[in-house]
Amino acid sequence: MYPKCAYCGAENVPLEVEHIQPKAKGGTNRISNLTLACVPCNLRKGTTDIKDFLKKKPELLNKILSQAKRPLKDAAAVNSTRWKLFEILKSTGLPVEVGSGGRTKFNRTSQGYQKVHWIDAACVGESGENVVIPTSMKPLIAKSSGHGTRQVCNTDKYGFPISHRTATKFFGYKTGDIVKAVVPKGKYAGTHVGRIGVKASGSFKLQTATMTFFTSYKHMKPVHLRDG
Repeated sequence: MYPKCAYCGAENVPLEVEHIQPKAKGGTNRISNLTLACVPCNLRKGTTDIKDFLKKKPELLNKILSQAKRPLKDAAAVNSTRWKLFEILKSTGLPVEVGSGGRTKFNRTSQGYQKVHWIDAACVGESGENVVIPTSMKPLIAKSSGHGTRQVCNTDKYGFPISHRTATKFFGYKTGDIVKAVVPKGKYAGTHVGRIGVKASGSFKLQTATMTFFTSYKHMKPVHLRDG
């Protein structure tokens, strides 16, 4: 999507930074008060209040004002961390480079490649100035499928889901909790720490780093509850 005038929608024309609320009427230089406008619209608006300038276009007025009120915390977070991340990566001694969307487009078009996401990825930055992409080359397309539900489920030893159960709590425990079990007798007598899969019977499945077995909740004490 290319930039266009916020007021008339004109594209592929010179654009200027425009104060939504004119500085003469108390507007500031904050990003939230800036937009892009073509030269004719910018001249026509001048120091006119935005509400007066767009009084015949109430929908457009509401759109521009609502966009101006949107919080910029996400953009601020990215801006404040991206160069720090770049500096840290460079300090590792590994080859690291940065690029921009404009440079990616320049690299791609100057080499005559079509606009496709995977080709754009190859044309990023300085290393993307001269890439060879044979016409026979095709990307590997992998489809990602969800689990179909967010119910609580049994987990493996790393805490990842392996089978679904209802999000039920039995005897104060839920599936995924980490417990310490002191089994007094039998084949699994001893002290064990691991994740549990709960059952209404009170005989919970306990999965440790080395084994999986069932034992009573009465032998267990919580170490870390799966409470989010």
